Amino acid sequence: MKITTKRLKMLPVTENDWPLFVRLYSDPGVTALCFDQPSDAELKAKFEARLHPWKPNSDFWLCLVIFDNISGEAVGITGFCMQDGIAEVGYLLLPEFHGKQYGTESLAALLNWAVTNHGITHYRAVVTAGNVASERVLIKCGFHLDQIVPDAYEIGGTRYADHIYICTRNEDNS
Repeated sequence: MKITTKRLKMLPVTENDWPLFVRLYSDPGVTALCFDQPSDAELKAKFEARLHPWKPNSDFWLCLVIFDNISGEAVGITGFCMQDGIAEVGYLLLPEFHGKQYGTESLAALLNWAVTNHGITHYRAVVTAGNVASERVLIKCGFHLDQIVPDAYEIGGTRYADHIYICTRNEDNS
């Protein structure tokens, strides 16, 4: 499995991507408005769960590493997990790649691939209030804010609202 765009390619995560995964889940520039840093055991379990080969009926995350086509550098991860016919999307980018539109480019390509290859048409994303950059990525990819859940999530001892975004796509508007 390989998804490509003009500037990026996305490939399934492998055991060799452990250092990237550790950095994404421990760098405050990535995690500040996403989650608290997981314990070593939690992180290892998350990573191992993402190594399984994904199929449309899987109940675990499809996890793809995003690479820059020119440099070959890993810039982050993207993917989704199916729940009741809805794909919940997620993405994390290393701080040095923020602001380069890689989040939007990779998510748009992932959605197009999912619609075209697997007929997945319903998507959801949960964003912590204040994570404006992630909200912009979702809006650019056709999502709209559906619901705000006050005090839904705690990061660093502070309660935040969850912003729940949804998107419906088909092959005509992907």
